Amino acid sequence: MRATEQRAEGAGPFTTRLTWDLPGGGTAVWESRPARRRGVMAVRPPGAPGSRPTGADETVLRRLRGLNALAATAFVIGGALFATGAGVAQLGSGDATTCASIYFAGGLFFSAGGYVALLQVVNAPRHVPGGEARLVTPGWRWWSYEPDRVDWLSAVVLFFGTLVFAVDLLDSFLQGLSVQQVNRLVWVPDVIGCVLFLVSGHLAFVEVCHGRFCFRRRSLGWWIVAVNQFGSVLFMVSAIAGFTRPATGSMVDAGVANWGTLVGAACFLLGGLLQFGERP
Repeated sequence: MRATEQRAEGAGPFTTRLTWDLPGGGTAVWESRPARRRGVMAVRPPGAPGSRPTGADETVLRRLRGLNALAATAFVIGGALFATGAGVAQLGSGDATTCASIYFAGGLFFSAGGYVALLQVVNAPRHVPGGEARLVTPGWRWWSYEPDRVDWLSAVVLFFGTLVFAVDLLDSFLQGLSVQQVNRLVWVPDVIGCVLFLVSGHLAFVEVCHGRFCFRRRSLGWWIVAVNQFGSVLFMVSAIAGFTRPATGSMVDAGVANWGTLVGAACFLLGGLLQFGERP
């Protein structure tokens, strides 16, 4: 006897929550983020007043805990280094090379965190088609191509955003650049990276809110997405303020650029700390 799917929720082609009847009675609810981050889905047995979580096996849960810890640690360290670099730049306590070195080190941790976040998606538990209230996990993979999954798209866009930031951070070591070269080699990649971070954050909201606007004050996943997205907005403000005027050779507002980076980085640091709690 096959189960009948009751409702699919999400946005456009993306499904982020499924609710269906179980063959023996009762219902099951699969949600994208809890399944891939915590390895759980909700099941209501026949006649029960409420749902109970059912999870993946312990081997999979250990894998999820390890990946979550690695990603969270990388974002905490990356955010701390970016905030430190912005603080050094604002206070004038170091030269341009010192600031660039701190930012570059932070960028390496951001890229590592972005890739581990992608591994979390690629190796996440999947619900079993056909209605069984069970999660299964494919064999370990270092990469996948799943553009029909909003969590995969969000993670890929974030990862590529960190790589674009790496181009900006590498170019910042170059000396003797003209104003036009600074804007082309440093500022443009910075803006592109910020746009990719914002797109990734928007897709993460689509996943956690199932395609609708929502405010979930009791959802740790929602707060992680919201804090990181606010950090991405501040990064974009910083990037805009960091444009170098061709006429004067000075930034639009160096103070706003530094403070935007510092507070935005602090948001990612906080998001990383919160992520430690979003584990099986």
